[in-house]
Amino acid sequence: MYIKEEVRKIVEECESELKERFKNIDDICYKNSLKVLNAFNEVKISESHFNSTTGYGYNDYGRDAIEELFANIFLAEDALVRNQFISGTHALSTTLFGLLRPNDIMLSITGKPYDTLDEVIGIKKNASSLINLGVKYEEIDLINNDFDYEKISEVIKNKKIKLIEIQRSRGYSTRESIDIFKLEKVIKFIKELDKNIIVMIDNCYCEFVSSKEPIELGADIAVGSLIKNLGGGIASNGAYVVGRKDLVSLVAERLTAPGLGKEVGPSQGANKMFLEGIYMAPTVVANSVKVAVLTSLVLEKMGYDVTPKYSDIRADIVQTIIFKNREKMIKYCQGIQKGSAIDSNAIPYPAPMPGYDDEVIMASGSFTQGSSIEISCDGPLREPFIAYQQGSLTYEYGKIALEIAVSNME
Repeated sequence: MYIKEEVRKIVEECESELKERFKNIDDICYKNSLKVLNAFNEVKISESHFNSTTGYGYNDYGRDAIEELFANIFLAEDALVRNQFISGTHALSTTLFGLLRPNDIMLSITGKPYDTLDEVIGIKKNASSLINLGVKYEEIDLINNDFDYEKISEVIKNKKIKLIEIQRSRGYSTRESIDIFKLEKVIKFIKELDKNIIVMIDNCYCEFVSSKEPIELGADIAVGSLIKNLGGGIASNGAYVVGRKDLVSLVAERLTAPGLGKEVGPSQGANKMFLEGIYMAPTVVANSVKVAVLTSLVLEKMGYDVTPKYSDIRADIVQTIIFKNREKMIKYCQGIQKGSAIDSNAIPYPAPMPGYDDEVIMASGSFTQGSSIEISCDGPLREPFIAYQQGSLTYEYGKIALEIAVSNME
């Protein structure tokens, strides 16, 4: 592995500047670790919960305990935590189809959601989309990286909105992610206008980055993937839905079948993996945030535009680097791949990817396919050539990958 001496020196200088920032991240990690450990103790997790079921999955005590655990951690009434969810997109899709009915209006107040939801919603035509089934969709863009309160008020007062979706992380966009302070303010604003509106949070990439989660801020339901933050790099698939009991029940019946809901769904060996993952998650997320902060400062010192800045409030584990140069972006991503544990000999190149209009380059030398909590870097090849870096199971591995990526680019 080739690391230039001048790159190593820049990284070491940046580390010295970040001691206070890292201390703040460690404080958040401690609070979230305490929250998780308290939940393990209150739910009385034991070795018997590692047991697995097959077939229908009736009486899967481990699975049920895990869902009680997640509800406890999120201060929610109920939770659905299943390995039957293929991805975060699948969990989001299942939630939307579970909660919305023909003629209901879904409103996104963070602009257009992830590209992978285009055909779920019907922004891009699909015979199975929500719009094709009679659900109506509207969206309101952010203004200067904050909510358009005037427009939100206008729409709520003039239309019967069933569900408002808030995507906290930026996706492949240039806008900032939504921190807990902005989130709490807008949820309160919505509920004062109409307390019956379902506030749904796409919480992917954001869990444990701060010491509070969406349900305790007033959201009705939140969704996330387990091959991102809460899987701790251990869960090999799955996702979660937490929130109001009646809403989680509707989502469960969409995942399985009406009348069956949460009662079925075999864990098939996933219970121990899910428990270990959520147990390790606060530390793994803290490592990821530290790597993102270090990356931000190093690349800024090298003259690149970055968001968030190293000193900004963090909402998620995503760090963007604006290269304004196609080849620089490709080289950086290839360097991240070189600094990975798995497939370090592979060279990623831009290629078409399902759900995206532009070619995408993706560096992800991960133990779990598509895992974003392990060190990865990706992005669509379009102006201004922004790479989206996420994760790292340990700070040290992330630091090394950063050093290799920068050395590969120069």
